[in-house]
Amino acid sequence: MYRKSLWALCIALVCSLPLIARENTSEPRLKQLFNFGWKFHLGDITEAQVAAFNDAQWQELDLPHDFQINQPWLESGGGARGFKAMGIGWYRKTFKADPAWKGKKVLIDFEGIMVTGDVWLNGEKIGGTDYGYLGFESDISKLLKYDADNVIAVRASTGDKGGSRWYTGGGLFRDVHLIVKNEVSVARHGVFVTTPQITEQSARVKVQVELEGIRNKEYQLEIQTAILSPDGKQVATTKTSAPQRNKLKTVEVPLPVMSIATPQLWSCETPHLYTAVVTLVMNGKPVDRIAEKFGIRTVEFDKAYGFKLNGKKVFLKGIANHHDLGAVGAAAHETAIARQMDLLKKFGYNHIRTSHNPYSEAFLRLADEKGILIVDELYDKWSNKDYWPGRKPWTELWPGNLTEWIKRDRNHPSVILWSFGNELQMREDLAGYPTGDWGVTTYRMMNVLARRYDSTRKTTVAMFPARAGGVGKNDKDFNTNIVPPELATVTDVASFNYRWYNYADYLKHAPDMNIYQSEATTNELLAPYFGMNRDKMVGLAYWGAIEYWGESNGWPKKGWAYSFFNHALEPLPQAYLVKSAFSEDPQVYIGVMDSEKENIEWNDITVGHLPLSAHWNRAAGSKQNLFTFTNAEEVELLLNGKSLGVQKNDTSDVAKRNMIYWQQVPYQAGKIIAIARTNGKEIARHELVTTGAAVALKIETENASWKADGMDLQYVKVYAIDSKGRQVPTLSGPEVSFQLSGAANLVAVDNGDHHSDELFNTNKRKLHNGFAQGILRSQQTAGEVTIKVATPGLNPAALKIITR
Repeated sequence: MYRKSLWALCIALVCSLPLIARENTSEPRLKQLFNFGWKFHLGDITEAQVAAFNDAQWQELDLPHDFQINQPWLESGGGARGFKAMGIGWYRKTFKADPAWKGKKVLIDFEGIMVTGDVWLNGEKIGGTDYGYLGFESDISKLLKYDADNVIAVRASTGDKGGSRWYTGGGLFRDVHLIVKNEVSVARHGVFVTTPQITEQSARVKVQVELEGIRNKEYQLEIQTAILSPDGKQVATTKTSAPQRNKLKTVEVPLPVMSIATPQLWSCETPHLYTAVVTLVMNGKPVDRIAEKFGIRTVEFDKAYGFKLNGKKVFLKGIANHHDLGAVGAAAHETAIARQMDLLKKFGYNHIRTSHNPYSEAFLRLADEKGILIVDELYDKWSNKDYWPGRKPWTELWPGNLTEWIKRDRNHPSVILWSFGNELQMREDLAGYPTGDWGVTTYRMMNVLARRYDSTRKTTVAMFPARAGGVGKNDKDFNTNIVPPELATVTDVASFNYRWYNYADYLKHAPDMNIYQSEATTNELLAPYFGMNRDKMVGLAYWGAIEYWGESNGWPKKGWAYSFFNHALEPLPQAYLVKSAFSEDPQVYIGVMDSEKENIEWNDITVGHLPLSAHWNRAAGSKQNLFTFTNAEEVELLLNGKSLGVQKNDTSDVAKRNMIYWQQVPYQAGKIIAIARTNGKEIARHELVTTGAAVALKIETENASWKADGMDLQYVKVYAIDSKGRQVPTLSGPEVSFQLSGAANLVAVDNGDHHSDELFNTNKRKLHNGFAQGILRSQQTAGEVTIKVATPGLNPAALKIITR
């Protein structure tokens, strides 16, 4: 839906560029999506890397793919890793080499292999990854066969059960690309764009290009760059000559600074994106060309105001989640990411923290396009053992990982802060090196390397909810000696997981800290938000605001469910409470209590959930407790036209603000209405209506511009409805069958039930709260798609959709 081929973009952009040499009509660089036509085998197998190996019986599939999500749920698998067995999966792809590639540099670029992986071409090992959240490329030029088939083989492992604290997924979970370019070319992640000076009248743009293939050469090589505005018009150009007799394998070349008049700034509301098109010209012909998007914006952090974007105070209103995407698991489908971001924007969020690892390139690209601010995180703990999924020691891998991560992500305007790790200063052995200072030295080492590749952003580390000296909740002076952790006092931004009510005390000891609540508890609802000094602090990210797999507190719950949205992205009533604070739009929403609040101790804090639902199908003669969530001054509640009274919104209490509690409301079938008023004037209303019995199924689709690119997803929602077409939210249990024909494939079914033992790669799913969902993936040929759904006792439904 949102995919754009960088190669296609280059062609479209350069057509209007007079600066760029165009004598050769063929483009000098090919970047081809390599996701289609793979074969897969679950489990380890000997000699699967050998080109002649017989894979005829293997499963055929397209990437991205998470092989773990559709393994059986096993209580013995453990709640941390999502009750899934650890394992190994093999992938193979057979392809022809184009004769036009001869004499070129041919690379295969894996964006990630979960959790670790190794790759072979024609039986020869060509590379791998020891930390699968980051990618790598391998030069396959010398191993390619032009007179026979070529076979890529990949072995992926989920690692040991104790290697991660959450569900990771497994396999080729992100994109793979084939890159064909000349020996003289732009190096991997070799274009770096900064905007060091910005006014309303102009913006200075600096472009640095990292070159390869010119060591010890005297080439007459010119680097040309053109800047295109968000609407595709050329607004600036620059050029310079590459150095000769360079002694380095790759060399970074700064180009003369450009000036752009009346720049269109990137912001959450106006995410304008410019494009830098870099062309290398030798002997009058282009030998490489690459396009890189960037935004013009300023980012400032200071204890006086927290965070400013383009000179204006912005408070981060966000989430911190793990990387899985519901029924498709960890597979990084762009459409799945985009719908998540669209939902968050709709509910007033402006921020995501990538907990606790780099997310996909598509994720950051979409954040740029949609105007979402990203705190980009590299690691969980700094350890060679505990909580470390890497195949080699952390101390061995971190310099290379950090370099790849920052060079990959530094051009994204959405990225505003680098985070090197999570929940540090809980144990000395999780702080990197044994320097006896709770990781301060480790942080400073990482910070030096980070600034080598990007000096434009600040850095941070998220703190475990502990005190100085590693004092935790069970220590006797935890609540009396409230001193911030040593590491938090030296990072550019002080990031704290939870404990918002201690921040004022922390500042007494370290007044120069600029505070960001890197994780806030959902069970405290709006207290972490209203309890912060929003004028002087950076912002917050609600932990697990969307349900995710793993980190379950007990079978049969498959993961974290103390959330505002379920894993199918259906909002819970609490989502509207947060919206009442995050959005300036008038809000009121009714949430009825289903049971008592659930609380548990987790990571030295209390977490939990208030079970609420938004329906008025209750037991006859019962009395109901409910909330009205609102940002109005008061709410009146009416039941079947009769007023149950008016209550004020108590804005003086951060724990009660925007939530009005109504006790022992006598249930009557019919309609209950909440009317929100400010200054005596109605500004919003919400009603719940008692429905009839379910009589039929109804289908709704989300993706109005479903693309026939073989990658785009269509989310199909199925509802049980009564005779008046109203959703019946109390119907659970009947099994819905999905029948699909045409130019798409059914990749998953779901119903949002986090306790279900059902798998996703079938064509049947039980209704849960009157809801089921099918996820369709387009084929590469446009056409008509027909989906039919049926369940015993209800009228079926059918819908025709077109992919284009």
